[in-house]
Amino acid sequence: MARIPAVEPADAGVGGRLVYRIARRRFGSVPEPFAVARHHRGMFWAGLVSELAWERAVGVLPARVRELAVYRTATVVGCSWCVDFGTMLQRLDGLDVERLRHIDDYATDPLYRDDERLAIAYADAMTAQPMTVTDAQVAALEAEFGRAGLVELTQMIAVENLRARANHALGITDQGFDAACRVRLTPAAGSASPG
Repeated sequence: MARIPAVEPADAGVGGRLVYRIARRRFGSVPEPFAVARHHRGMFWAGLVSELAWERAVGVLPARVRELAVYRTATVVGCSWCVDFGTMLQRLDGLDVERLRHIDDYATDPLYRDDERLAIAYADAMTAQPMTVTDAQVAALEAEFGRAGLVELTQMIAVENLRARANHALGITDQGFDAACRVRLTPAAGSASPG
Protein backbone atom coordinates (compact mmCIF):
# COMPACT_ATOMS: atom_id res chain seq x y z
CA MET A 1 0.00 0.00 0.00
CA ALA A 2 1.29 3.44 -0.91
CA ARG A 3 2.44 5.73 1.88
CA ILE A 4 -0.13 8.28 0.74
CA PRO A 5 -3.45 7.25 -0.80
CA ALA A 6 -4.28 7.53 -4.46
CA VAL A 7 -6.68 10.32 -5.36
CA GLU A 8 -10.06 8.72 -6.03
CA PRO A 9 -11.78 9.53 -9.34
CA ALA A 10 -14.49 11.53 -7.55
CA ASP A 11 -11.78 13.83 -6.16
CA ALA A 12 -9.54 13.92 -9.25
CA GLY A 13 -11.31 16.77 -11.05
CA VAL A 14 -12.48 16.76 -14.63
CA GLY A 15 -8.97 16.55 -16.12
CA GLY A 16 -7.90 13.86 -13.69
CA ARG A 17 -10.98 11.75 -14.39
CA LEU A 18 -10.33 12.05 -18.12
CA VAL A 19 -6.73 10.87 -17.68
CA TYR A 20 -7.89 8.04 -15.41
CA ARG A 21 -10.43 6.93 -18.04
CA ILE A 22 -7.81 6.96 -20.81
CA ALA A 23 -5.33 5.08 -18.60
CA ARG A 24 -7.94 2.46 -17.69
CA ARG A 25 -8.71 1.97 -21.37
CA ARG A 26 -5.03 1.71 -22.30
CA PHE A 27 -3.68 -0.32 -19.35
CA GLY A 28 -6.75 -1.95 -17.81
CA SER A 29 -6.34 0.03 -14.60
CA VAL A 30 -5.25 3.50 -13.50
CA PRO A 31 -1.51 3.36 -12.75
CA GLU A 32 -1.16 4.13 -9.04
CA PRO A 33 1.73 6.59 -9.58
CA PHE A 34 -0.66 8.75 -11.66
CA ALA A 35 -3.34 8.63 -8.97
CA VAL A 36 -0.88 9.44 -6.18
CA ALA A 37 0.67 12.28 -8.20
CA ARG A 38 -2.79 13.79 -8.60
CA HIS A 39 -2.36 15.25 -5.08
CA HIS A 40 -0.15 17.87 -6.78
CA ARG A 41 -1.87 18.91 -9.99
CA GLY A 42 1.21 20.60 -11.45
CA MET A 43 3.40 17.52 -10.88
CA PHE A 44 0.61 15.30 -12.21
CA TRP A 45 0.46 17.20 -15.51
CA ALA A 46 4.25 17.59 -15.74
CA GLY A 47 4.67 13.85 -15.25
CA LEU A 48 1.98 13.00 -17.76
CA VAL A 49 3.36 15.33 -20.43
CA SER A 50 6.90 14.04 -19.76
CA GLU A 51 5.81 10.41 -20.09
CA LEU A 52 4.04 11.11 -23.37
CA ALA A 53 7.07 13.02 -24.66
CA TRP A 54 9.50 10.21 -23.69
CA GLU A 55 7.22 7.67 -25.37
CA ARG A 56 7.25 9.63 -28.62
CA ALA A 57 10.94 10.56 -28.52
CA VAL A 58 12.42 7.06 -28.30
CA GLY A 59 13.09 4.92 -31.32
CA VAL A 60 16.78 5.09 -32.14
CA LEU A 61 17.57 2.05 -30.01
CA PRO A 62 15.93 -1.32 -30.56
CA ALA A 63 13.03 -1.56 -28.07
CA ARG A 64 14.40 -4.80 -26.62
CA VAL A 65 17.66 -3.03 -25.65
CA ARG A 66 16.02 0.07 -24.22
CA GLU A 67 13.37 -1.85 -22.30
CA LEU A 68 15.88 -4.29 -20.79
CA ALA A 69 17.97 -1.37 -19.51
CA VAL A 70 14.89 0.33 -18.07
CA TYR A 71 13.71 -2.93 -16.48
CA ARG A 72 17.14 -3.57 -14.97
CA THR A 73 17.13 -0.09 -13.46
CA ALA A 74 13.78 -0.80 -11.81
CA THR A 75 15.06 -4.06 -10.33
CA VAL A 76 18.24 -2.45 -8.99
CA VAL A 77 16.30 0.41 -7.37
CA GLY A 78 13.81 -2.12 -6.02
CA CYS A 79 10.60 -0.67 -7.48
CA SER A 80 8.17 -3.57 -7.70
CA TRP A 81 5.58 -1.31 -9.37
CA CYS A 82 8.04 -0.51 -12.19
CA VAL A 83 8.92 -4.20 -12.55
CA ASP A 84 5.24 -5.10 -12.78
CA PHE A 85 4.30 -2.33 -15.22
CA GLY A 86 7.50 -2.71 -17.25
CA THR A 87 6.91 -6.44 -17.65
CA MET A 88 3.42 -5.74 -18.97
CA LEU A 89 4.70 -3.13 -21.44
CA GLN A 90 7.39 -5.50 -22.72
CA ARG A 91 4.83 -8.28 -23.14
CA LEU A 92 2.46 -5.95 -25.00
CA ASP A 93 5.36 -4.91 -27.27
CA GLY A 94 5.90 -8.58 -28.13
CA LEU A 95 9.21 -8.81 -26.26
CA ASP A 96 10.36 -11.99 -24.48
CA VAL A 97 9.43 -11.45 -20.83
CA GLU A 98 10.34 -14.98 -19.72
CA ARG A 99 14.03 -14.15 -19.95
CA LEU A 100 13.57 -11.36 -17.39
CA ARG A 101 13.81 -14.10 -14.76
CA HIS A 102 17.47 -14.46 -15.75
CA ILE A 103 18.43 -10.79 -15.79
CA ASP A 104 20.76 -11.17 -12.81
CA ASP A 105 22.84 -13.52 -15.01
CA TYR A 106 22.78 -11.29 -18.09
CA ALA A 107 26.59 -11.20 -18.37
CA THR A 108 26.82 -14.93 -19.07
CA ASP A 109 23.31 -16.13 -19.88
CA PRO A 110 22.95 -17.06 -23.58
CA LEU A 111 19.46 -15.51 -23.59
CA TYR A 112 21.12 -12.08 -23.77
CA ARG A 113 22.88 -10.62 -26.79
CA ASP A 114 26.10 -8.60 -26.57
CA ASP A 115 24.37 -5.26 -27.25
CA GLU A 116 21.84 -6.04 -24.49
CA ARG A 117 24.65 -6.91 -22.08
CA LEU A 118 26.28 -3.53 -22.77
CA ALA A 119 23.03 -1.69 -22.09
CA ILE A 120 22.21 -3.64 -18.92
CA ALA A 121 25.73 -3.11 -17.54
CA TYR A 122 25.33 0.60 -18.27
CA ALA A 123 22.03 0.63 -16.37
CA ASP A 124 23.84 -0.99 -13.44
CA ALA A 125 26.65 1.58 -13.60
CA MET A 126 24.28 4.55 -13.85
CA THR A 127 22.08 3.29 -11.03
CA ALA A 128 24.92 2.42 -8.65
CA GLN A 129 25.55 4.77 -5.73
CA PRO A 130 27.91 6.38 -6.52
CA MET A 131 27.71 5.92 -10.28
CA THR A 132 30.40 3.70 -11.77
CA VAL A 133 30.15 4.69 -15.44
CA THR A 134 33.53 4.65 -17.20
CA ASP A 135 34.88 6.33 -20.32
CA ALA A 136 35.50 2.90 -21.85
CA GLN A 137 31.90 1.88 -21.22
CA VAL A 138 30.55 5.04 -22.87
CA ALA A 139 32.90 4.56 -25.84
CA ALA A 140 31.73 0.96 -26.29
CA LEU A 141 28.08 2.06 -26.14
CA GLU A 142 28.70 4.86 -28.66
CA ALA A 143 30.41 2.40 -31.01
CA GLU A 144 27.46 0.00 -30.68
CA PHE A 145 24.51 2.41 -30.80
CA GLY A 146 25.87 5.70 -32.16
CA ARG A 147 25.67 9.01 -30.35
CA ALA A 148 21.91 9.34 -30.63
CA GLY A 149 21.46 5.80 -29.32
CA LEU A 150 23.81 6.49 -26.42
CA VAL A 151 21.89 9.66 -25.53
CA GLU A 152 18.56 7.81 -25.72
CA LEU A 153 19.84 4.96 -23.53
CA THR A 154 21.33 7.36 -20.98
CA GLN A 155 18.19 9.45 -20.80
CA MET A 156 15.81 6.50 -20.44
CA ILE A 157 17.91 4.93 -17.68
CA ALA A 158 17.91 8.30 -15.91
CA VAL A 159 14.13 8.64 -16.36
CA GLU A 160 13.61 5.15 -14.92
CA ASN A 161 15.79 6.05 -11.95
CA LEU A 162 13.48 9.02 -11.36
CA ARG A 163 10.31 6.93 -11.68
CA ALA A 164 11.56 3.99 -9.65
CA ARG A 165 13.01 6.10 -6.86
CA ALA A 166 9.86 8.22 -6.57
CA ASN A 167 7.57 5.16 -6.55
CA HIS A 168 9.78 3.32 -4.08
CA ALA A 169 9.97 6.35 -1.76
CA LEU A 170 6.18 6.75 -1.82
CA GLY A 171 5.67 3.04 -1.13
CA ILE A 172 3.95 2.36 -4.45
CA THR A 173 4.22 -1.37 -5.07
CA ASP A 174 3.21 -3.79 -7.80
CA GLN A 175 -0.35 -3.38 -8.94
CA GLY A 176 -0.91 -6.69 -10.70
CA PHE A 177 -0.41 -5.46 -14.25
CA ASP A 178 1.63 -8.51 -15.14
CA ALA A 179 4.14 -11.00 -13.80
CA ALA A 180 5.62 -8.95 -10.94
CA CYS A 181 5.18 -11.80 -8.50
CA ARG A 182 7.01 -14.18 -10.82
CA VAL A 183 10.02 -11.97 -11.53
CA ARG A 184 12.51 -11.49 -8.72
CA LEU A 185 13.95 -8.09 -7.87
CA THR A 186 17.74 -7.92 -7.72
CA PRO A 187 18.83 -9.01 -4.22
CA ALA A 188 21.55 -6.34 -4.20
CA ALA A 189 18.78 -3.73 -4.26
CA GLY A 190 17.96 -4.65 -0.69
CA SER A 191 14.43 -5.62 -1.58
CA ALA A 192 12.52 -8.80 -1.12
CA SER A 193 10.81 -10.44 -4.02
CA PRO A 194 7.51 -8.72 -4.81
CA GLY A 195 4.23 -10.54 -4.36
